[in-house]
Amino acid sequence: MNWLLVIAGAAVGAPLRYLTDRAVQARHDSLFPWGTFVVNVVGCLVLGLLTGAASAGAAGSSTQLLAGTGLCGALTTYSTFSYETLRLTEAGSGLYAAVNVVASLLVGLAAAFTGVSLAGALWA
Repeated sequence: MNWLLVIAGAAVGAPLRYLTDRAVQARHDSLFPWGTFVVNVVGCLVLGLLTGAASAGAAGSSTQLLAGTGLCGALTTYSTFSYETLRLTEAGSGLYAAVNVVASLLVGLAAAFTGVSLAGALWA
């Protein structure tokens, strides 16, 4: 049963990542990979909310499998982040590559901490 929850979450997360990436990137005429940045930050926020909810007893293991492992696992993408950072470097856009790495790390962590804090405030 657990694997069905993961599959169901991933079945939503993967197309959502693709569609969000395309929609965001279409609005930005830039080498910077805004689409991947947005889906990764949103995934960090959602996973932070879920982690905080689970810590408060408001989210069970089924929700964690569905939304955390399945949805967030398919929504976020470390491999694409790595590839796009490498591509930026190869294209001579080292500054964009560095900004992508630093901003992804800092904003992603901030989003995760924000999610945990929001969950704590909601389910305290």
